[in-house]
Amino acid sequence: MTAAKASLINAISLIIVGLWGYLSVVSPTALIPVGFGVVILLCSIVWILKPSLTKIVAHIAILFTLIILAALVGMRLPKSLDMGGLGLVRVLIMISTSLLAIGYFVKNFIDNRKNKD
Repeated sequence: MTAAKASLINAISLIIVGLWGYLSVVSPTALIPVGFGVVILLCSIVWILKPSLTKIVAHIAILFTLIILAALVGMRLPKSLDMGGLGLVRVLIMISTSLLAIGYFVKNFIDNRKNKD
């Protein structure tokens, strides 16, 4: 899998799971991952369709991925651990896909660095 595809999977996960959370609890804060997912989705699409813009788009995508991951782990995970249930499952799904995307980003950046030398 490429970093662009991992980012695309993460974006779709954030959008779907965020909407699922919103429909379950009807809290506008559940739409925050959806907003981040839309930005990451747009970056992923540009990344796939316009290889000349890869560098800038990849950095924007990883920035938004790191921000949402920090918010999920720092703010949402502790509350979800206390409450349990499907809310915890939703948070763990979003954290997992974000970590997966970051892993592929790091691998991609390392590979690109090796190819430059």
